[in-house]
Amino acid sequence: MSRRNLDRPILALAPMADVTDAAFRRIIAKYGKPDVMFTEFVSCDGLCSSGQKNILPILKFTKKERPIVAQVFGAKPENFYESAKLIKKLGFDGIDINMGCPDKKVIKQGAGAVLINNPKLAQEIIRQTKKGARLSGGQAGEMPVSIKTRIGYDKYDKKEFKKWLTVLLECEPAAITIHARTKKEMSLAPPHWDIIAEAVKIRDEFFGDKKDKTLILGNGDVQSVADAEEKARISGADGVMIGRAVFGNPWLFASEKKIMSFATPFAARRREKSKFSAENYVSRATLFSYEQSKLENKKYSCGANDIIFFRDLKLSVLLEHTKLFEKINKGQNFDVMKKHFKSYVSGFPGAKELRIKLMACKNAKEVELVLKNYHYLYVAIASLR
Repeated sequence: MSRRNLDRPILALAPMADVTDAAFRRIIAKYGKPDVMFTEFVSCDGLCSSGQKNILPILKFTKKERPIVAQVFGAKPENFYESAKLIKKLGFDGIDINMGCPDKKVIKQGAGAVLINNPKLAQEIIRQTKKGARLSGGQAGEMPVSIKTRIGYDKYDKKEFKKWLTVLLECEPAAITIHARTKKEMSLAPPHWDIIAEAVKIRDEFFGDKKDKTLILGNGDVQSVADAEEKARISGADGVMIGRAVFGNPWLFASEKKIMSFATPFAARRREKSKFSAENYVSRATLFSYEQSKLENKKYSCGANDIIFFRDLKLSVLLEHTKLFEKINKGQNFDVMKKHFKSYVSGFPGAKELRIKLMACKNAKEVELVLKNYHYLYVAIASLR
């Protein structure tokens, strides 16, 4: 991630295991591309083993996804060195070191968030990654190295957090993304965005008047672009990373004009009658169930046209995403794709029943048939009114 070439605040798509795979990133790149995208994390040990060929498909990307950063995890500095050389050769725009994952399997390896308790190892990992990123490969010059971490391990302590952040800053990474929760809190507790502001102060004190400072990005329960911009303004962060809010909402980063351009002519004509902007409705329909949406409709004088518009848009993208997933993964674990069904299929009447049918599908053809039958049913019902 370049410290200079991106406007502030930087809006980033968070790396998420079994979510930000190649198919999902391509959908995001088409419907609402952020300033920078991250891959789901990959194991440095795996990349340096005979099983490398099974991991490399995770690191496939297209030009439309740029700038794109590969995230890696592990605990062996020598494997970070080799992985950085490989990732640079593959043409990535940056490499990100995961020092925040709370998963038990990752923690047992001495990787992820447990590195917060091992600052010497953390620094050596960063040094070796930067060394590998400097060596000749697919791109000229040094590939930026960034870090994603948390505000603490079991608990937040102001002094300990400053020590930890200073340890990272001493290695001068291009950026540090801070998930505003401890490892123990996982994603269950409310994020502590006031600590992101504290991190910015620590960074500024560390670098003083130096112009080329490590970027600080905040992460944690960001619901929209507007929310991200407000959090960046209040905290002083250089950018914001958005994760779960993008589930089933690949146009989260898109403008209203772009959202409307993807709607079918029929849906677009119906949308013109609404007093709601498409962008605001997208955020609302993603967050609320249909019953809650009805209350919102009363409050904001919105009606069924919004539901129809957004339903058509969500289901068409769901089918496109499913077909792309199957094409890229060539029949591999289809259940991974099913993780997205609940996110796409919500906020409109019949969503629950439709999800149940979709979860029973075994491939994209079955998904398409279920969606077509659903559409024909509602067209028939409408014709009887």
